[in-house]
Amino acid sequence: MSIIIIFKMIGALALLIYGMKVMSEALQKMAGSQLRHILGAMTTNRFTGMLTGMFITVSVQSSSATTVMTVSFVNAGLLTLAQAISVIMGANIGTTLTAWIMSAGFSLNITDFVWPAFFIGILLIYMRKHRYIGDFLFGVAFLFFSLGVLSQTGKEMDLGHNADLAAFFASFNPNNFFTIVAFLLIGTILTCIVQSSAALMAITMVLCTSGVLSIYPGIALVMGENIGTTLTANVAALTGNTQARRAAMAHLFFNVFGVLWILLCFYPFVNMVCSFVGVDPTVARLNPVRLSLVLAAFHTAFNITNTCILIWFIPQIERFCIWAVKAKTNEEEEDFRLRYIGGDTIMKTPELSVLEAQKEIQSFAKRIQRMFGFVRELLGTTDDTAFTKLYSRIEKYESISDNMEIEIAKYLNTVSDAHLSDDTKAKIRAMLREISEIESIGDSCYNVARTLNRKKAGKEDFTDKQYEHLHQMFELTDDSLTQMNVLLAGRKDSFDANRSFNIENEINNYRTQLKNQNINDVNNHEYTYEMGTMYMDIICECEKLGDYVVNVVEARMGTRQKGA
Repeated sequence: MSIIIIFKMIGALALLIYGMKVMSEALQKMAGSQLRHILGAMTTNRFTGMLTGMFITVSVQSSSATTVMTVSFVNAGLLTLAQAISVIMGANIGTTLTAWIMSAGFSLNITDFVWPAFFIGILLIYMRKHRYIGDFLFGVAFLFFSLGVLSQTGKEMDLGHNADLAAFFASFNPNNFFTIVAFLLIGTILTCIVQSSAALMAITMVLCTSGVLSIYPGIALVMGENIGTTLTANVAALTGNTQARRAAMAHLFFNVFGVLWILLCFYPFVNMVCSFVGVDPTVARLNPVRLSLVLAAFHTAFNITNTCILIWFIPQIERFCIWAVKAKTNEEEEDFRLRYIGGDTIMKTPELSVLEAQKEIQSFAKRIQRMFGFVRELLGTTDDTAFTKLYSRIEKYESISDNMEIEIAKYLNTVSDAHLSDDTKAKIRAMLREISEIESIGDSCYNVARTLNRKKAGKEDFTDKQYEHLHQMFELTDDSLTQMNVLLAGRKDSFDANRSFNIENEINNYRTQLKNQNINDVNNHEYTYEMGTMYMDIICECEKLGDYVVNVVEARMGTRQKGA
């Protein structure tokens, strides 16, 4: 076999994966945030959830894209695990369209028709207004071109007359159940290695249409690809949080359960699918065009039937996933650990990367509010041991805050190197500003803690009236942080930013009032000048913290307001 032909095969597979990636990214850019809004709004019950998952996967041609968005919504509390399971079921049906596209590529000689698509695509890319449509055309053209090359290369290899290969596959009896299990395992292992079920589907079609692989082992390979693609997702989810791992487990359960019941009635089910396509599986030499249609039809029939069975048992699947994936005891551990970003996958798109980064920023903001809660607790702590322990905890959070800002910024900068929509570019700029301001909030919390530590080392203490004012200022500051987290966790079009600006005005006015009162209290010898200075340092730091919160709100809302 010529080395040139082998490289053509490998190159065509690489082009296939790249074409699907470009097509998926372009569709996501054209859809913008609408897909996420649809996903949040249309999952009221198991059937609408399933249809939504199917619709989005067909729209973006990427089940992994749908799964990432689904897990993200579960983490945000916008979807329950049960709703996520129904969406994943729909995503499995939607992804079968890819098999039909490949079947069309093998069935029809469309290579000559991709050249106009390339030409129109490059024209649209240079017309900025329609560049995403151009990207999409390029992706489709790459996809069909690679399928044409694969089909042509299969013929050039003349695999049907390759004695060694024919002897190897002939050594397996297609009517033997152990042969089916063996090819099922081979499909699973190869998909885990290649990390692309689409590439393995293309290889299976090449083998079947060339005549060296009969229909039964070919379908067993397709079943293995279904399991292999979910194992990859489970490995990727190992570093994620509990809900991410449970969603990945649900995906694995769906496909493994489907494969198990298919194995119990394998030959009758495959024969039924073949009859739909008009193919007799017992014929030794089948029409190659029909063979590719059988593989696509089986893939669709398998996922639709499996969904029709399992959609009635979603509560039971949810309970199984919760039992199988226990919550981490250190889910809220006080160590530096990014929860949503950091894992690179071959099919991850910039649009989804930005969504994951937004979830990381939400986690960052919640952590900072916890840090402020420790500062509030520190103010009322009188025991030396407890004070030292709490102060060390705040120091650790300050270090975590610095690291989180750096790592999220690095991630966003990496994402920004890709070809992005204008909307996504604006989001990244806003998110970089958000993390900078959130880190400044962490600095303010630490500065307040340092002032309290300095006060603790001295001989004097605040007066009851000072403590009362500090607690009231802390309450206002915590309210502003709560509003910030509500905004970051929800949709900005349903958030009333005036609440945040009103709280900031209250903080400013209260700071001014306390500043004037402090001068009078020091002059009246109610406390020393030194205590008055530390007292006002804390008050002013809270006012600065409120300004940082408003800056985060402005960045998220995409507005500029007049602050103090």
